[in-house]
Amino acid sequence: MNNNNFKKSGLALALAAAAGLSASANAAVEVYSKEGTSVSVDGYFNAFYVNRDDKLADTQNSRVKMGFLPNTIGFNFSKEVGDLTLGGRSSFWTTINDSLDSPTDTAIDVRQFYATVDGGFGQVLIGKDFGLYARSNIFLDEILLGFGSPGAPGGVSFGNIRTGYPYPTPSAQITYRSPDLGGLNLALAMLDPANTATGAGDEQSAPRFEAEATYSADLGGVALTGWVNGRHQKSEAVATGDDVTTTGLGYGLRASVAGLTLTASGFTSEGDNPVLIVNGPLTEDDADGYLVQGSYAFGANKLVLSYGETDAEILDLETENTTIAFFHDVNSNLKLVAEYNMYEDNSRSTGAAVSETDTLALGAVVMF
Repeated sequence: MNNNNFKKSGLALALAAAAGLSASANAAVEVYSKEGTSVSVDGYFNAFYVNRDDKLADTQNSRVKMGFLPNTIGFNFSKEVGDLTLGGRSSFWTTINDSLDSPTDTAIDVRQFYATVDGGFGQVLIGKDFGLYARSNIFLDEILLGFGSPGAPGGVSFGNIRTGYPYPTPSAQITYRSPDLGGLNLALAMLDPANTATGAGDEQSAPRFEAEATYSADLGGVALTGWVNGRHQKSEAVATGDDVTTTGLGYGLRASVAGLTLTASGFTSEGDNPVLIVNGPLTEDDADGYLVQGSYAFGANKLVLSYGETDAEILDLETENTTIAFFHDVNSNLKLVAEYNMYEDNSRSTGAAVSETDTLALGAVVMF
């Protein structure tokens, strides 16, 4: 029995897209299947040798770190009950980058912990999952299984987060997804709002709303995928009566023919953190960015060229990120990665350089 819940999970679709697989291929190991009930487990493991040249500090450091995606293990559940299929997913994401800071106390976080109800009407998801705004922007990133731009010292690298798209921060949500409508899929969600106003006693009288529409088609042998997603939220500072309205729009188009794939995506927002959703005071300043990528797959190999920018008044940053990556599939479960990344961050207001780093990353990824 196929695990319908896992095939629809964001992680499964992301890994499948990045690995060039169908959503159901090598998705998980089934550990139980009987009388309409199934349980499966999936895993993602990776490590990279990383050599980073910090041009501003004039230092060069070598590390062993994980890539853009953390090491992950997920548990999937599915049960047929009449005309409905009840499902669930819990996934645990762990860093290996804290091995010297916390030798026996590795940080583990839960980014997906939800239940689903599937039927002829589509699907309803309740629990914690990635958001809809910028979801396809990141899940269809060609370097998702690579390394990307530098991130927090004890956490993951940032891929193209803040250099082309924001992070669809996992949040508590109630989400409806339509059945497939001839290649068109719609998703609407209510999510736990972020407190983006200032002072104690601030209020969010409505939840955060997000939506995404995706469309896939084959036109004369050219596989096309397009998407539009967005976010809206309002926070009010009770003491002053001031409010912050958060809006964001993401979009993209991907075209594949033979082994060649071209992808262009972007976002624009007001009052929205262009890195990730967090509680904390924000203004209604603007931010926007874009990402363009080309890849060519030949045999068991794929070559990727990626360039992204973000211009954010709200965080006073101008970033750009260039990545050249090579992926080699040893088999359907083992991938080798070589990547060279060039990242720059400048102050938007002064033009002063904040960061300029070149990174060489050589790694391996194991998936099941």
